[in-house]
Amino acid sequence: MLHSLSLRDFVIVDKLDLEFERGFTVLTGETGAGKSILIDALSLVLGARGESGMVRQGCEKAEISVEFSINELPQLQAWLQDSELAGDDGGCLMRRILYADGRSRAFINGCTATMAQLREAGEFLVDIYSQHAHHSLLKNTSQRALLDEFSGSSDLALQVNASYRRWRILHERRIEMEKNAALYAEELAELRDQVRELTQLNPSVEEWEALQQEHSRLGHAASLLAGGEACRELLAEGELSALRQLYAAQHKLQEMREYDPAIAEVINGIDSAVIQLEDADRFLKKYLGRAELDPERLNDVEARIQALHGVARRHRVRPEELDELLQKWRGRMAELEDAGDDGRLARDEAAAQGEYRQAAEDLSGRRHAAATVLSARVSTEMQRLALSGGRFDIALQPLPEATAFGLEQVDFQVAGHAGVEARSLARVASGGELSRISLAIRVITAQQGETPTMIFDEVDVGIGGGVAEVVGQLLRALGDKRQVLVITHLPQVAAQGVQHLCVAKATVNGQTLSRIDALDDEARIEEIARMLGGVEITETTRRHAIEMLGK
Repeated sequence: MLHSLSLRDFVIVDKLDLEFERGFTVLTGETGAGKSILIDALSLVLGARGESGMVRQGCEKAEISVEFSINELPQLQAWLQDSELAGDDGGCLMRRILYADGRSRAFINGCTATMAQLREAGEFLVDIYSQHAHHSLLKNTSQRALLDEFSGSSDLALQVNASYRRWRILHERRIEMEKNAALYAEELAELRDQVRELTQLNPSVEEWEALQQEHSRLGHAASLLAGGEACRELLAEGELSALRQLYAAQHKLQEMREYDPAIAEVINGIDSAVIQLEDADRFLKKYLGRAELDPERLNDVEARIQALHGVARRHRVRPEELDELLQKWRGRMAELEDAGDDGRLARDEAAAQGEYRQAAEDLSGRRHAAATVLSARVSTEMQRLALSGGRFDIALQPLPEATAFGLEQVDFQVAGHAGVEARSLARVASGGELSRISLAIRVITAQQGETPTMIFDEVDVGIGGGVAEVVGQLLRALGDKRQVLVITHLPQVAAQGVQHLCVAKATVNGQTLSRIDALDDEARIEEIARMLGGVEITETTRRHAIEMLGK
């Protein structure tokens, strides 16, 4: 659940620290006071795109910190552990910094995180429903996704989609092979010749690198021999060689040490140098003993290099890429040989189609069962939401052909009152009806979800009177199971909150600032009275507010 929120220099908030309670929390305030700031801040810390304009004017940066309790979210705990973002047991701290120059940084439990990681973690934590979210219910894709989620079939729907795509790929491959059989036969024959040639050549990256090194050594053998001999002359063989000079210095220093022991430090250095030069001389001696002019081997190496170069030029690749080209040709040969087996392709296609059909039929069964339950529950809530006699149906219309999303189209339908035929939601529902039906669906489906925190941003627009009180009851009942935060302008809804937050604006030192306060009982009466009565609050309005809160 959402535990706390801290803002610094965000939009028109200079400093804000809020703690949230379990259950049903309401957020109210005058129009334009900044109720949406809370949603914007949470959206940003959950990975939404930020803008420099969200930094309070005159400030360098804005900071948003949100702490969640995740004791009951083992999947999120495992994800944080796998992503090396785990923090203290039972908590998840998410932080976002926006700079005035447009830069942005994000952290999870103190570790640097990407926007994608913020979004992925947010999917475990919060669902946000905006005041226009009900319009998405007019789309078949949203209706289908909602039904699949309600039936616990979201993963199965993904499996159906993957099975369908595999089946279609195999189908298209078989059709293509049958259509171009002659062309592929020619390609296969040519590939066999090319593979045979390269197999005989037997190229490898390791051999090419070794050939380059050996060619360089053999081609410069005379220079290497002469240079080695010259170095040995300078190191040890010549009368003025380095080792002869060092030996002389060693002898002189040994004599000097008899008179001053401090000379020993210099002697140690000279001894070390002598050892290193003797090692170098021995290495050169062995090297020169092995090195020799070998024009025959040089000719063999050059012939091999020319052979590799010639084949590489013909196939327009570098010599070191010939082995990779050979593997590519072998893979294509295997593919064409498999394709040439019409029976095998057909069997693979049939098997993939069978896997799809099985998964799609399982999905259809779940959808039909869930549609019956969800239709009945939403229809029941419609009676409470001033849609007496209304009925909600979920029609599953069989499709003439299989699709990536299954064997049927999902269509939400509604009958506004008794005795009329249910028709598609998009064609018959008015704005107010759509808002109420959408809210009923969201509340019912949320009861089966796993996201611990739900935020509703003025989803009660277009609702009033007794319906608003029922909406408040629905949201409060949902708050018994989940943490629910509702931004509302309806006193009937606000009065049923367990926690009441209020947004207000004030001018401080010529700057407009917004603040959010948790209301006590007395302040809450005044806020509900304001929502009921407007500018002038009378004792009658206050009594009405007390009565609403008493309920």
